[in-house]
Amino acid sequence: MRKERIWSGARKAVCALSFGLALSPAWAQEPVPDAEVGLVAQERLADADTLLALTQDGAILYAQDPVKLSGYQYCSQAVALAEQGEFRQSVRAASKALHLAQATNDPNLAALANRDLAIAYSYAGRLDKAESFAREALRHPPKEPEKVLGPVHKVLGDVEVRRGDYPAAIKSYETALANSSERYAPLVRVSLVNALAENGDAARARQVLDATAQPSDPVLATQWQRTRARVLLAENRPQEAADLYRSLTTRRTGADSGYYQLWAWDGVARSEMALGNKPAAADALGKALDGVDAVRARFRSDEFKMGLFSDMQSVFERAIGLYSDLGNASAAFELSERSRSRALLDAVRGRGSVPDAAMATLSLSGLQQSLAPDERVIQFHVLPERLQAWIVGPSELREVSIPIGRDDLAKLVDAFRDLIVNGKRGAVDGAARVGELLIAPLGIAPGQRLVVVPHGPLHYLPFQALRLNGAYLIESHAMSVAPSMSIAVQLARRTPRVAPTLTAFGNPRIEDQYDLPGAEREVQELARLFPQKNVYMGTAATKTQFKEAAARAPLIHVAAHAQADTVDPLYSRILLANEDGRQSFLEAREILGLDMNYTALVTLSACESGLGRIAQGDEVLGFTRSFLSAGSSSLIASLWPVSDDAAELLMSTLYAELAKGNDIQRAMQAGQLAVLKRNKMAHPFFWAPFNLIGNWRLTVEG
Repeated sequence: MRKERIWSGARKAVCALSFGLALSPAWAQEPVPDAEVGLVAQERLADADTLLALTQDGAILYAQDPVKLSGYQYCSQAVALAEQGEFRQSVRAASKALHLAQATNDPNLAALANRDLAIAYSYAGRLDKAESFAREALRHPPKEPEKVLGPVHKVLGDVEVRRGDYPAAIKSYETALANSSERYAPLVRVSLVNALAENGDAARARQVLDATAQPSDPVLATQWQRTRARVLLAENRPQEAADLYRSLTTRRTGADSGYYQLWAWDGVARSEMALGNKPAAADALGKALDGVDAVRARFRSDEFKMGLFSDMQSVFERAIGLYSDLGNASAAFELSERSRSRALLDAVRGRGSVPDAAMATLSLSGLQQSLAPDERVIQFHVLPERLQAWIVGPSELREVSIPIGRDDLAKLVDAFRDLIVNGKRGAVDGAARVGELLIAPLGIAPGQRLVVVPHGPLHYLPFQALRLNGAYLIESHAMSVAPSMSIAVQLARRTPRVAPTLTAFGNPRIEDQYDLPGAEREVQELARLFPQKNVYMGTAATKTQFKEAAARAPLIHVAAHAQADTVDPLYSRILLANEDGRQSFLEAREILGLDMNYTALVTLSACESGLGRIAQGDEVLGFTRSFLSAGSSSLIASLWPVSDDAAELLMSTLYAELAKGNDIQRAMQAGQLAVLKRNKMAHPFFWAPFNLIGNWRLTVEG
């Protein structure tokens, strides 16, 4: 089954199953019949990037290619695309090679295609997939073993390093080294050195390093010098490491000198920390981040080749943690804001236009002046060993450190989402436990309007469904979320009020299996609330029509299927009506190129439309950042597959409140409470999937 069929049927399936999930008023005490809903969760979690699915996709893509290449040419294409950071395109090229390998019964081509998939998924951070395809590559006998065995075991080592399993990584790198070509072996050796240093085996790291010649390529030579300094730190020679790192801060490496100088200053900071000099470390981190805005955002495969896996967000993390430790809460908060704009730039990597406004950050005082007396911002930043939170009001800034590390937080969020998505009765107790851990320490007063700025795995968390003092947060707080506080304030300033004109797309016609009758009813109900409207149903709900309407529509509502691409979020897509006999997708990368400055609100009444891929730093684009960057000031998107009946009630209530002149944050609260108060829909699965993102003050003119 192809990916679009696995993911896009979710809303329809939930609609069909919601009638069987009739919860009694005492639903919190009674077992929820979640077996059927569990099927929906499995459908949501089913990963179409499997060997079978990719081979089938490859056959379709190959048939569509106007110019047919050989399987080996597609492999070359896959490698080149992965090196450029075009991961989804790389996977597609390798999929065509997979198809041809199967069609021609060519085990050598199968080995190379799986090798290339392993590389692409490793670069994309999909570690389980990278490992799976690497092991699949080893099942096929290659004609030239060094072209498969060396790179594949290198991928396995890279995966294990990023998981923190250094002993396993060392073994994989050693196997890769024993099976590498003379040209490839030096890269494996440097990766091995870095793994040995991280594992604490400084003596062997030194031995392997001294046996490795410095590369002639200036970029790789700089990376090699970084590895030398890393070994000095592992040898407990921090002053020598600091001196070497400082020498690298003045090295010129072409157009990317600023990038490598940033990492040199970060190395100085780590050396100063090893020397016990926190102020000097903070100064070095400040210098590292001073030039971050001028550093080009692009994928750098050279780091992966040498086992360095640099993540710019980790520099921000170290700086935030250090400034917090030094008692400088305002500096830590402002660094958190800056890190978010940088995360957006790194996500796009020059593949789409990002307006200056989307990158701008406001000062803390400027943000505070923008808040009303009853408004509070809760901003989070996930650090490796703790969660930092700031509570910002018109005249206050409070910082709270919550003792839960990144890995444990991710597990907590996953476990809570599992309770909700599978309709389990334990969701209520889970909501109370998570609320007590994450919200209670913040001291938020009842009735305050909240703007939550999540980070990392918290982007997956429905804050409105957390509980304190026996009630859900949404019952005592109007709530919204924002990718950054600076973005939210700028959006709120730009479109405080808009004309009451609705443009709606409902139940796009694709195939019978994609039919969404509830979405059609939803759009018809909303259209009755607005005297000025443009409604596109069925075959009229096309991508061409959406692009044409986007430039002139203040309120856009889309009731359709959506798919989040976890390999490359720029390829996340909304399924719109077929055009010219072919399926038509509106991809996030296309949204970036639209002019939506006239649009105040986009509502994606679709499955999991709010999900991007969560990396170590922050959310990675997806629909949220695409629409906001394109100009829309608000977005409503979902966190899990939605029930048609619940979505219809929530949306009709929300838009009715908007039509009355209430602001969108209050309207969203009213919509969620309307569903919550229905006994059969009181479980958070029904009422809590949608988030309001961006301008929380938007109102519609009467």
